[in-house]
Amino acid sequence: MRPSADDRTRLAVLDGWRGISILLVLACHLLPLGPKSWQLNDAAGPMGMALFFTLSGFLITRFLLQHASITDFLIRRFFRIVPLAWLAMLVALPMDGAPWSSVLPNFLFYANLPPQHLTEVGSHLWSLCVEVQFYVGIALLVKLLGRRALHLLALVCIGVTLHRIQAGTPVDIVTWRRGDEILAGALLALVYVGSWGPWPARLLGRANPYLLAALLALCSHPALEALNYLRPYVAAALVGSTLFDPSPALARVLGSRALAYVAAVSFALYVIHHILMYSWLGDGDKLVRYAKRPLLIAATFLLAHLSTFQFEQRWITLGKRLSAALQARRALRLEKATS
Repeated sequence: MRPSADDRTRLAVLDGWRGISILLVLACHLLPLGPKSWQLNDAAGPMGMALFFTLSGFLITRFLLQHASITDFLIRRFFRIVPLAWLAMLVALPMDGAPWSSVLPNFLFYANLPPQHLTEVGSHLWSLCVEVQFYVGIALLVKLLGRRALHLLALVCIGVTLHRIQAGTPVDIVTWRRGDEILAGALLALVYVGSWGPWPARLLGRANPYLLAALLALCSHPALEALNYLRPYVAAALVGSTLFDPSPALARVLGSRALAYVAAVSFALYVIHHILMYSWLGDGDKLVRYAKRPLLIAATFLLAHLSTFQFEQRWITLGKRLSAALQARRALRLEKATS
């Protein structure tokens, strides 16, 4: 089924949020966002990641709601995420002098789970662990129980949040204490397709995105610990408010070419920037490091562009071809079985 023009416009809005999410993460790691006592850098990171996870949960769940093949889903995700992630690990692990015991947990994407095996240079790859574990978990759920089982994600999401509250962890990298951010995006996908009727979409369409953006910033600030537990739901509500009835001005900003480009290279930006921080570009005392920042940022965008369009795109195309070939073989077997 081809997406309608309205659907394509809404997906352009999502690209805008993806661009904003990675810019927040880059700002958190690379720029001083104010006096240290204000803790703005500490707020920008969780805010950007909450948006990133919301988008991921939304798009993955939406894909599974519209496509029957779990194999197709897993193949596409593997060829989208794994090649660059593994290449980054091949660089980061030797830079850290990581022990052999760290290799398997990182390459199989469970290094964020206790006992953690993340390294300093590759510490940002915890988010890929959460993503891949979500992919596998949701694929198994749909495979075993069918797509209706996706409604169970609401209970799982609330359960993760309650566990975070009980454990006193407003921000964490362990999946069962961070997964509600990606699960909230999955719930948004269920709202988007009308699984719970029209009223949730109407409610989100009436919400003020500017107030929600301000609330998300508050929910991401370390000084407001209690509000941090609402961060997954506020991030999903913010994205949802622009999906259903965005103002023309906001839709133009989110659909801009600049944010679309940043969104296109966002995965590579995320993977590459942190590794470059531990290279010569990030070396030296505070004054020297910040003097090099323009060069580090330029190098990050250059390498991300090359990675996206010269490296990752080839793997993505290969994944699509492999998926199409498997679907054609299944269709042929089905045709032979029914003839």
